[in-house]
Amino acid sequence: DKGFIDTDALGGFCSAGSCLGGHPELGKIPGVEASTGALGHGLSIGVGMALAARIRGDGTRVVVVTGDGELNEGSVWEAALSAAKHRLDSLSIMVDYNKLQSYGSTREVLDLEPLADKWRAFGFAVIEINGHDMNALGSTLAQLPLEPGRPSAIICHTVKGKGFPFAEFDPLWHHRSRIDADQIAEMHAALEAYP
Repeated sequence: DKGFIDTDALGGFCSAGSCLGGHPELGKIPGVEASTGALGHGLSIGVGMALAARIRGDGTRVVVVTGDGELNEGSVWEAALSAAKHRLDSLSIMVDYNKLQSYGSTREVLDLEPLADKWRAFGFAVIEINGHDMNALGSTLAQLPLEPGRPSAIICHTVKGKGFPFAEFDPLWHHRSRIDADQIAEMHAALEAYP
C-alpha cells in the first residue's frame, strides 16, 4: 500500500529468485534499511542507529520490532545492556509476545518469564499492552519515551495467527509459505467475518 513493493512480486513470496524471501534483505526490497536474519541482530542495529542519531542531533526515534522467540539470542541482551548504559531514550523495542516460536511454545523452548521484569532489570522502561489494540499501540508510541533517560520496551501480547481460527496458536503456520485453494478460501471467509 505504501508503494515500496510491486504487488506483482507478492505471488513469488519465498520462491527462488524472488525479492521476498523469509527475511527482508537490504538492497533487495526498497524500504528495508537492514537485513536482520539470522535473528538477534535487530536491536544491535537499532542501538547503533540511536547512537548515530544522538551524535547527529537530529531527534530521530528508532523502533525495533522483534518476535519473542528472537529473544533467545544472546546478542539481544548484549544490545539491551548497551542501550541502557548509553541512556538511549530515543530507542524502543516492540516485542510481539505471541508465546510461540518456530516449533513450539516459548515456555517449552526457552521460557522468557518474567519477561517484563527482565527488561526492567536490563534498564528499560516497560509497558505491556494488547498488541491487537490499534488505539493502545498508537497511544503508546505517541508517549515515547516511556521514561526520560531510559530505552523503552513495549511488550505486545498477541495471538499468533489472530483472526484466522484455523491458524491461531498453531506453530505449523510459522514457516508456511504454500497454501492451497481451500485454505485461501478459509482465509477470505475469516477476513470477511472479522469485525
